[in-house]
Amino acid sequence: MKTIRWGIVGCGNVTEVKSGPGFQKARNSVLVAVMRRDAALAKDYARRHGVPRWYADADALIHDPEVDAVYIATPPASHREYVLACARAGKPVYVEKPMALDFAECQEMIAACQTAGVPLFVAYYRRALPRFLKVKELVESGAIGDVRFVRVLLQKVATPEEADPATRPWRLVPAVSGGGHFLDMGSHMLDLLDYIFGPIQRVQGFAINQGRLYEAEDAVTATFEFASGVQGVGVWNSVTFGNADQIEFVGSQGQLSFSCFGVELIVLTTPAGVTHLPVETPAHVQQPLIQTVVDELNGIGACPSTGVSAARTTWVMDQLLREFR
Repeated sequence: MKTIRWGIVGCGNVTEVKSGPGFQKARNSVLVAVMRRDAALAKDYARRHGVPRWYADADALIHDPEVDAVYIATPPASHREYVLACARAGKPVYVEKPMALDFAECQEMIAACQTAGVPLFVAYYRRALPRFLKVKELVESGAIGDVRFVRVLLQKVATPEEADPATRPWRLVPAVSGGGHFLDMGSHMLDLLDYIFGPIQRVQGFAINQGRLYEAEDAVTATFEFASGVQGVGVWNSVTFGNADQIEFVGSQGQLSFSCFGVELIVLTTPAGVTHLPVETPAHVQQPLIQTVVDELNGIGACPSTGVSAARTTWVMDQLLREFR
């Protein structure tokens, strides 16, 4: 079995715990190089995480002959550029979510990788987390009967840092991130629905800026329908009173409720009563998905999150943000 040697482009916060250690702890996987434009920060990351090489130039890492595959953990504005560079170098690529700034960029990235004959994976890691595999298993086993509709709610209190241009997170700067919290967090929720129910075939909704704290959208409402006939509604608002994170599946014989970003118990309600299901979450949440990528590269499995599946989520978000943009 081949050991896949990884390089990271953009070793920022997401790589500290969520993803970076996963490349070191997954079977048949090792992290050999990291890159960040700030050389001092790249060197510091490599030292702290025991990575043998560091770079301040992405092309140098991508063309390192001892790097077999590349993880792109930069903001979405540079995803397309780096994926195309990896394709030209003939190297498999695992890119952070959202996959790109818009669906057109996703299509270009997919085409480049297909032409180069290299696989393209996207870090929608909930597709491999035990918590959500349990939810998928309950749906597919008929635990709540035939699913009739889905409700999604994500509400968030705005912070002073978000309102101040000097401290505003890059995730709220559309030129860098593509949008606001809806793209950053709502994409996880929409991709999870795609994984469980298949592609959304119709979507309608509205995106506006209610709080006037920054340029990005801060309120999105949507109705959508899957090819199976399951319908859904969603509300994402990041300038509200109180925080909430809830997904509900309502079926002909029961209901499932769970959070997307928390670790609360999964709640299954049927005529027999209410059952609370605990599911452990790993310390490095991307590690299970990283393992599926490594396994596919070794020809012994398949990663459930690809450029093609991730592009579908971006397409849905594009439809909801079109008028706002």
